[in-house]
Amino acid sequence: GGVKIATDYNDYVRPDVVPDVATMNKAHPSHYSNHPDPGIKLILRGWNPAGGPISYDETFGDARIRNVQTNIRTWDGGTEYNGNSIFVFESAGLCIAHLGHLHHELTPEHLAKLGRIDVVLAPVDGSYTLDTRGMMNVLKSIGPRLIIPMHIFSDETLERFLSLARETYPVEFSPTAHIVLSRGTLPASPKVLVLPGR
Repeated sequence: GGVKIATDYNDYVRPDVVPDVATMNKAHPSHYSNHPDPGIKLILRGWNPAGGPISYDETFGDARIRNVQTNIRTWDGGTEYNGNSIFVFESAGLCIAHLGHLHHELTPEHLAKLGRIDVVLAPVDGSYTLDTRGMMNVLKSIGPRLIIPMHIFSDETLERFLSLARETYPVEFSPTAHIVLSRGTLPASPKVLVLPGR
Protein backbone atom coordinates (compact mmCIF):
# COMPACT_ATOMS: atom_id res chain seq x y z
CA GLY A 1 0.00 0.00 0.00
CA GLY A 2 2.98 2.37 -0.14
CA VAL A 3 3.23 3.03 3.61
CA LYS A 4 6.54 4.69 4.43
CA ILE A 5 8.07 3.85 7.83
CA ALA A 6 11.29 5.26 9.31
CA THR A 7 12.95 3.46 12.20
CA ASP A 8 15.16 5.18 14.79
CA TYR A 9 13.86 8.49 13.48
CA ASN A 10 16.10 11.24 14.87
CA ASP A 11 17.23 14.86 14.63
CA TYR A 12 20.60 14.08 13.02
CA VAL A 13 19.81 11.97 9.95
CA ARG A 14 16.43 12.30 8.25
CA PRO A 15 14.96 10.29 5.38
CA ASP A 16 14.68 12.05 2.02
CA VAL A 17 10.89 11.80 2.24
CA VAL A 18 8.62 12.41 5.20
CA PRO A 19 7.55 8.99 6.48
CA ASP A 20 3.97 8.13 7.35
CA VAL A 21 5.15 6.35 10.50
CA ALA A 22 8.24 6.92 12.66
CA THR A 23 9.50 4.64 15.40
CA MET A 24 12.12 5.67 17.96
CA ASN A 25 14.20 4.34 20.82
CA LYS A 26 15.89 6.29 23.58
CA ALA A 27 19.28 4.72 24.24
CA HIS A 28 21.03 7.62 22.45
CA PRO A 29 19.81 10.91 20.93
CA SER A 30 20.68 9.53 17.48
CA HIS A 31 17.73 7.13 17.86
CA TYR A 32 14.95 9.59 18.62
CA SER A 33 13.69 13.08 17.86
CA ASN A 34 12.30 15.78 20.11
CA HIS A 35 11.25 17.70 17.00
CA PRO A 36 9.78 15.23 14.50
CA ASP A 37 8.49 16.50 11.16
CA PRO A 38 4.87 17.61 11.64
CA GLY A 39 3.94 15.70 8.47
CA ILE A 40 4.48 12.34 10.19
CA LYS A 41 1.07 10.83 10.84
CA LEU A 42 2.00 8.23 13.48
CA ILE A 43 4.91 8.51 15.93
CA LEU A 44 5.73 5.55 18.16
CA ARG A 45 8.27 6.03 20.93
CA GLY A 46 9.70 2.74 22.17
CA TRP A 47 9.60 3.83 25.81
CA ASN A 48 7.10 5.49 28.09
CA PRO A 49 8.32 9.02 29.00
CA ALA A 50 6.30 8.72 32.23
CA GLY A 51 8.01 5.42 33.09
CA GLY A 52 6.71 1.88 33.05
CA PRO A 53 5.75 -0.27 30.09
CA ILE A 54 4.19 0.91 26.84
CA SER A 55 2.39 -1.26 24.32
CA TYR A 56 1.55 -0.59 20.68
CA ASP A 57 -0.57 -2.52 18.22
CA GLU A 58 -1.36 -0.01 15.49
CA THR A 59 -2.60 -0.34 11.94
CA PHE A 60 -1.66 2.22 9.32
CA GLY A 61 -2.84 1.46 5.81
CA ASP A 62 -1.98 -2.17 5.20
CA ALA A 63 0.80 -2.20 7.81
CA ARG A 64 0.46 -3.42 11.37
CA ILE A 65 3.07 -2.11 13.82
CA ARG A 66 3.52 -3.54 17.29
CA ASN A 67 6.27 -3.56 19.88
CA VAL A 68 7.95 -5.88 22.35
CA GLN A 69 9.76 -4.03 25.12
CA THR A 70 13.24 -4.91 26.37
CA ASN A 71 15.61 -3.28 28.86
CA ILE A 72 18.63 -1.05 28.34
CA ARG A 73 21.79 -0.44 30.32
CA THR A 74 22.12 2.93 31.97
CA TRP A 75 25.32 4.98 31.79
CA ASP A 76 26.10 4.11 35.42
CA GLY A 77 25.89 0.35 34.77
CA GLY A 78 22.33 -0.15 35.98
CA THR A 79 19.25 -1.31 34.10
CA GLU A 80 16.37 0.74 32.80
CA TYR A 81 13.45 -1.61 32.43
CA ASN A 82 11.31 -1.22 29.30
CA GLY A 83 13.73 1.35 27.85
CA ASN A 84 13.86 -0.19 24.37
CA SER A 85 11.30 -1.59 21.99
CA ILE A 86 11.66 -4.19 19.29
CA PHE A 87 9.25 -2.93 16.65
CA VAL A 88 7.55 -5.52 14.47
CA PHE A 89 6.15 -4.47 11.10
CA GLU A 90 3.64 -6.77 9.44
CA SER A 91 2.59 -6.17 5.83
CA ALA A 92 2.01 -8.21 2.67
CA GLY A 93 2.46 -11.46 4.59
CA LEU A 94 5.89 -10.45 5.94
CA CYS A 95 6.93 -9.88 9.57
CA ILE A 96 9.98 -7.64 9.94
CA ALA A 97 11.54 -7.02 13.37
CA HIS A 98 13.76 -4.01 14.09
CA LEU A 99 15.65 -4.97 17.26
CA GLY A 100 16.35 -1.36 18.17
CA HIS A 101 19.08 -0.81 20.77
CA LEU A 102 18.95 -4.33 22.19
CA HIS A 103 21.19 -4.80 25.25
CA HIS A 104 20.37 -8.36 26.37
CA GLU A 105 19.32 -11.76 25.11
CA LEU A 106 15.62 -12.48 24.78
CA THR A 107 13.53 -14.49 27.20
CA PRO A 108 10.94 -17.09 26.16
CA GLU A 109 8.31 -14.44 26.94
CA HIS A 110 9.91 -11.99 24.50
CA LEU A 111 10.08 -14.68 21.82
CA ALA A 112 6.45 -15.64 22.33
CA LYS A 113 5.41 -11.99 21.93
CA LEU A 114 7.50 -11.64 18.77
CA GLY A 115 5.96 -14.69 17.10
CA ARG A 116 7.09 -15.68 13.61
CA ILE A 117 9.64 -13.24 12.22
CA ASP A 118 10.80 -13.37 8.60
CA VAL A 119 13.33 -10.55 8.53
CA VAL A 120 15.44 -9.11 11.36
CA LEU A 121 17.25 -5.78 11.35
CA ALA A 122 20.01 -6.52 13.87
CA PRO A 123 22.40 -4.10 15.60
CA VAL A 124 25.86 -5.61 15.20
CA ASP A 125 28.25 -3.08 16.74
CA GLY A 126 28.94 -5.53 19.58
CA SER A 127 29.59 -2.89 22.23
CA TYR A 128 26.96 -0.17 22.59
CA THR A 129 24.29 -2.81 22.05
CA LEU A 130 24.49 -6.54 22.78
CA ASP A 131 27.87 -8.27 22.40
CA THR A 132 28.42 -10.23 19.19
CA ARG A 133 28.02 -13.70 20.70
CA GLY A 134 24.83 -12.63 22.47
CA MET A 135 23.45 -11.18 19.23
CA MET A 136 24.10 -14.48 17.47
CA ASN A 137 22.18 -16.27 20.23
CA VAL A 138 19.27 -13.83 19.76
CA LEU A 139 19.21 -14.38 16.00
CA LYS A 140 19.24 -18.15 16.40
CA SER A 141 16.39 -17.97 18.92
CA ILE A 142 14.25 -15.78 16.63
CA GLY A 143 14.97 -17.89 13.56
CA PRO A 144 14.39 -15.38 10.73
CA ARG A 145 14.95 -16.25 7.09
CA LEU A 146 16.82 -13.00 6.43
CA ILE A 147 19.18 -11.06 8.73
CA ILE A 148 20.15 -7.51 7.78
CA PRO A 149 22.96 -6.00 9.90
CA MET A 150 22.56 -2.40 11.11
CA HIS A 151 24.18 -0.16 13.74
CA ILE A 152 27.50 -0.78 12.05
CA PHE A 153 30.23 1.58 13.23
CA SER A 154 33.13 0.42 11.06
CA ASP A 155 34.35 -2.30 8.73
CA GLU A 156 35.98 -3.91 11.77
CA THR A 157 32.75 -4.19 13.76
CA LEU A 158 30.94 -5.56 10.71
CA GLU A 159 33.62 -8.14 10.06
CA ARG A 160 33.64 -9.21 13.71
CA PHE A 161 29.93 -9.95 13.40
CA LEU A 162 30.22 -11.60 9.99
CA SER A 163 33.09 -13.85 11.03
CA LEU A 164 30.88 -15.32 13.72
CA ALA A 165 27.75 -15.29 11.54
CA ARG A 166 29.52 -17.32 8.83
CA GLU A 167 29.71 -20.23 11.26
CA THR A 168 25.92 -20.56 10.96
CA TYR A 169 24.68 -18.56 7.96
CA PRO A 170 25.75 -17.82 4.40
CA VAL A 171 26.61 -14.13 3.98
CA GLU A 172 25.80 -12.08 0.89
CA PHE A 173 26.49 -8.45 0.03
CA SER A 174 23.81 -6.45 -1.76
CA PRO A 175 25.02 -4.17 -4.57
CA THR A 176 22.34 -1.62 -3.65
CA ALA A 177 20.96 -0.17 -0.42
CA HIS A 178 17.41 -0.79 -1.65
CA ILE A 179 15.87 -4.24 -1.65
CA VAL A 180 12.40 -5.53 -2.48
CA LEU A 181 11.09 -8.36 -0.31
CA SER A 182 8.11 -10.65 -0.46
CA ARG A 183 7.22 -13.96 1.15
CA GLY A 184 7.81 -15.63 -2.18
CA THR A 185 11.34 -14.26 -2.55
CA LEU A 186 12.60 -14.94 0.97
CA PRO A 187 15.59 -17.28 0.99
CA ALA A 188 14.75 -20.94 1.43
CA SER A 189 17.17 -21.13 4.36
CA PRO A 190 18.39 -18.33 6.66
CA LYS A 191 21.09 -15.98 5.43
CA VAL A 192 22.72 -12.65 6.24
CA LEU A 193 22.38 -9.84 3.69
CA VAL A 194 24.69 -6.84 4.10
CA LEU A 195 23.49 -3.60 2.55
CA PRO A 196 26.02 -0.95 1.53
CA GLY A 197 26.49 2.11 3.71
CA ARG A 198 26.61 2.60 7.44
